[in-house]
Amino acid sequence: MKGYEPRSSSSCAACKFLKRRCIPNCIFAPYFRSDECKKFAKVHKVFGASNVSKILIEVPEEQREETVNSLAYEADARLKDPVYGCIGAIAILQRKMVELQHDLAVAKDRLACCAAVAATTAAANTPSSSSHDLMNSNVSLPPFPEFFSCSDFNDNFSHSSSSQSFSRNETVDDFFQIPYIF
Repeated sequence: MKGYEPRSSSSCAACKFLKRRCIPNCIFAPYFRSDECKKFAKVHKVFGASNVSKILIEVPEEQREETVNSLAYEADARLKDPVYGCIGAIAILQRKMVELQHDLAVAKDRLACCAAVAATTAAANTPSSSSHDLMNSNVSLPPFPEFFSCSDFNDNFSHSSSSQSFSRNETVDDFFQIPYIF
């Protein structure tokens, strides 16, 4: 690990939490400093110390710090939301993204209407049929998708082999349609 200095006499957070003596080549020491007891406690509660050590042994040394950070993030999310964990947070962000895309499309529609009215008033001397058609035309909005309930989410994952497909008019822009939790 870059920038890791050998510790003097203090144990790493894992050894403190597990109440054992920290050996010089402790697998946890470079990634759980002695002041990060809460971080290790969360990871231990979700994954267990034995599983974390097995994961760290299997991962190349240059990727271990990122692995520990990922484990800590997943453990924190899993403790906050035991059912969905990180997936719940991702689903909330995706729903917000879809709502914002819909709001943007509505704003673009209103802007197009205002531009059409401004063009019509600018050409007030000779109102042509094309500017009249422009003012009365509507910009098509992407549909606002229906969100799945929690039971639909569970059904979609329990029957993942089913051939349920989403039609093109249910998607907004080029983002993939993913089952929403909330």
